[in-house]
Amino acid sequence: MITNPHLFRPLTLRGLTLKNRIVVSPMCQYSATEGLAEDWHLVHLGSRAVGGAGLVITEAAAVSRDGRITPGCLGIWADEHAEPLARIVRFLKSQGAATGIQLAHAGRKASTTAPWKGGKPILAGEADAWTPVAPSAIPFTPAHTVPQQIDFAGIGKLRDEFRRAARRAVKAGFDLIEIHAAHGYLLHSFYSPLSNHRKDEYGGTLENRCRLVVHVATDLRAVVPDGMPLFVRISSTDWVEGGWDLAQSIALAKKLREVGVDVIDCSSGGAVSDANVPVAPLYQVPFAEAIRRDAGIATAAVGMIREPAEAEGIIADGKADLVLMAREFLRSPYWPITAAKALGVQPKVPDQYGRAFS
Repeated sequence: MITNPHLFRPLTLRGLTLKNRIVVSPMCQYSATEGLAEDWHLVHLGSRAVGGAGLVITEAAAVSRDGRITPGCLGIWADEHAEPLARIVRFLKSQGAATGIQLAHAGRKASTTAPWKGGKPILAGEADAWTPVAPSAIPFTPAHTVPQQIDFAGIGKLRDEFRRAARRAVKAGFDLIEIHAAHGYLLHSFYSPLSNHRKDEYGGTLENRCRLVVHVATDLRAVVPDGMPLFVRISSTDWVEGGWDLAQSIALAKKLREVGVDVIDCSSGGAVSDANVPVAPLYQVPFAEAIRRDAGIATAAVGMIREPAEAEGIIADGKADLVLMAREFLRSPYWPITAAKALGVQPKVPDQYGRAFS
């Protein structure tokens, strides 16, 4: 039995204190209607708050209609998206969970079907198709639509869309915002040399390739309250020789820290379809550890974290400040309660469920 386990110690980020270090990672549900959150989202996210997570982050919410991955993706590009999200926020907070929203643009990976419909590109001329945008006119795979290279006016519009989305998130009552700059989506595709072949101020050098994500982070820091934490999810490596790597991630994390980002959420991959990713338990934790140490910023570890002792070790050994889990929460919505019992902590169980965990 562990005395006062680190996993269940509070963490304060700006004006927000999380009751523990366990976070529900963003998980796309592909179940929205024109971007509007449905009852499914309330139950999906709400059950994890009931289960004791310290922070629950929504799936990627598109900052524009064309920024969705699929027609069923969550959105926050219009004012009417705020109230369905606010309903979810109110319930999550009633269960003691802090609330976060991930703001995203799918870039060249947009306009596809849901995974259970094959996850295939929706091509021009087909129902529900739209034209993706990207830093360069390079499709994600030969089967994908060739994206339109985004111009300076488009970049300006994109930054404004992120700002407007952030204001809506504040209005909906979220406690923090995470910028999705990973997994081959638009912001990641700008900083990865595999997908960005531009010759202008947004391409070429590391400084130029990082420019857009740094600008978006700077923009959001300026429009959200000072006490609201700002996270950025990055892909710490592309897992491809000549692609984005950990050293560049550390450099980017330093830039993001300087403009007011509080936590780097350390994922990996997604830039290209043929990367050889060595998936295994805890395989991404070394990225969180290195970025935390070398960039001097708080980090979140994610990726096949399953066992309470594993999660405790990540926090206790200083490898990350937060542990994010996705698939494990799908299998076990009440994982924090069982983890607390395993680590010798008396869990807070809803009265309605008390007899099940006695």
